[in-house]
Amino acid sequence: MLPELADIFLVSVRDAYVQVSAFVAVTVVAFGLLQYYSQGALLARLEANERLQPLVGALLGLTPGCGGAIVVMPLYVRGSVSFGTVVATLAATAGDSAFVILALAPEAAVYAYGLAFVSAVLTGYAIDEFGVGVSRVNRAVARLDPQPDGGTVRADACTVTPGRDHRLLTPLTNALLAAWWVLALAALALGATYLLRGAPEVAFEVGVGFDGLFTVVGVAGTLVSLYLYFVGRRFVPSSPPGRGGTAGSRGAAFRHAAFETSFVTVWVVAGYLVYEYGVVASGVEIQAAAAAAGLLAPVGGAVVGLIPGCGPQIVLATAYSEGAIPFSALAANAVSQDGDALFPLLAVDKTAAVVATIYTTLPALVVGVGLHLAYGPLFGFGVV
Repeated sequence: MLPELADIFLVSVRDAYVQVSAFVAVTVVAFGLLQYYSQGALLARLEANERLQPLVGALLGLTPGCGGAIVVMPLYVRGSVSFGTVVATLAATAGDSAFVILALAPEAAVYAYGLAFVSAVLTGYAIDEFGVGVSRVNRAVARLDPQPDGGTVRADACTVTPGRDHRLLTPLTNALLAAWWVLALAALALGATYLLRGAPEVAFEVGVGFDGLFTVVGVAGTLVSLYLYFVGRRFVPSSPPGRGGTAGSRGAAFRHAAFETSFVTVWVVAGYLVYEYGVVASGVEIQAAAAAAGLLAPVGGAVVGLIPGCGPQIVLATAYSEGAIPFSALAANAVSQDGDALFPLLAVDKTAAVVATIYTTLPALVVGVGLHLAYGPLFGFGVV
């Protein structure tokens, strides 16, 4: 039993970095550089085009990670966008779990997040036109005293935290950041090769062949990610993981991408371990249990989406990639989840946040249950 548990742990540590994290890093740094070079131009256009706001908000929410969705929340607080735009953004929010699905089940990602986007846009416009209780939320938020830059939102929501200068840990962290990007590029090449080969079994071994490099890069990348997330981010300037904001420089965009990806890596490893150890400990075949749940499976996916933050959603996405839950549950969760984007709104007005997350859950139930009734559970759909 102990060797089996150790094997599960080591393979999870390795696979999380090569199969998911390398692809996360590319997406996050691309979004950060886009923000840096645009310097807020996209958001300025969003404020100026009221009729397009739910559509553009949904597009921002659809970007993997929560950065695009987070930048919309302060705009609502200062009256620049509608409440329907907030709901459309949250309903389309892909969150960090999108990285798992994009890497391990790309076809499923296209359909799940496509459904989330369409339902988000329709829901956003419907709420602006007919939304129940929206006027009360608008009046409550209007009584706040926002700063010109949206400063009623918690200060750490989108800003850069200056790191503590430490004689040893600051230079060590900077060196490991550079090493992390070297490992990320190597993992990207290995991960792409792995997918092109049809996702074969990879032996856990150390060497200069494909399997050996896969193991060395994967384990080293995860170990450095653990250091960056739990220790290193305190000693260099960085944006808090899961937070948006406009990068002040190209270097800041790369730092943020490394810390954001390290956060995702931690949760992906946790997701792998929760699933694998859960199967070993319980002896229950999770796929069989989910199949027996019937319509409760997509309902459960929508309920998990009610939980703020990306961690529970990553665990659910990991379970889907293992064939443990049906596509209907994944799609319901894709619509329902708000990721880290809900936190800035919670910090300003809890009522607005609760109403918004209820509104995102309703279309999630329609999508999830509708898919289940029309096409069945679809276990393993689109999984590499």
